[in-house]
Amino acid sequence: MNTAPLATCIFDEITEAIAGPGLGIFPGFLNAADTAALRRDFSSLPDWQLTPAGIGRDQAHHNNERIRTDKTRWLDGSTPPQQAFLAHMAGLQQQLNRQLFMGLKDYECHYARYDEGDFYKKHLDAFRGRSNRRVTTVFYLNDDWQPAHGGELLIYGHKNRQPLHRVQPEGGTLVCFLSEQFPHEVLPARRPRLSIAGWFRVDDPVSSALRL
Repeated sequence: MNTAPLATCIFDEITEAIAGPGLGIFPGFLNAADTAALRRDFSSLPDWQLTPAGIGRDQAHHNNERIRTDKTRWLDGSTPPQQAFLAHMAGLQQQLNRQLFMGLKDYECHYARYDEGDFYKKHLDAFRGRSNRRVTTVFYLNDDWQPAHGGELLIYGHKNRQPLHRVQPEGGTLVCFLSEQFPHEVLPARRPRLSIAGWFRVDDPVSSALRL
């Protein structure tokens, strides 16, 4: 997988989107070869290494199949495709901090597999002032995805009942948005759907308060 830095222009486009409407959709964020390398890396994982995804955090974390049914595995940088992807996201983090003074401290992400019929109901990734997640990213790994395959990402405005965007999970596409501002959901997939979900984070607000 190509470990060279991405073109500055794509980082500039993402920064402008976060600074403006707070979200953006970027087809071709990675090229087909690099996307395929990540897809192979994910597909090589045995099923026993994938965990049913949960909701909540810390002691409140639990599984709820009425809300989400995908399966996940955190990226740990143990393979070259993972290392290259994490390096790209580190570059994006530096850009967001340099241009928007966001104070992002780190980035965490996991592979997510939605098998046929899997979904994730409408939710927020962060509640204002109660989470350290600031920017959500979703990167798609799917090859030859068609509208009939379902699995769209619907992104809503804060008070909108109708989605602002319906995103087809086409390989190479990156979606970025402010975690506290955009409820979203994943519609049921009709074939296995692969992605990397991630979050740029600041210091934990609870931990910071305890240090004061």
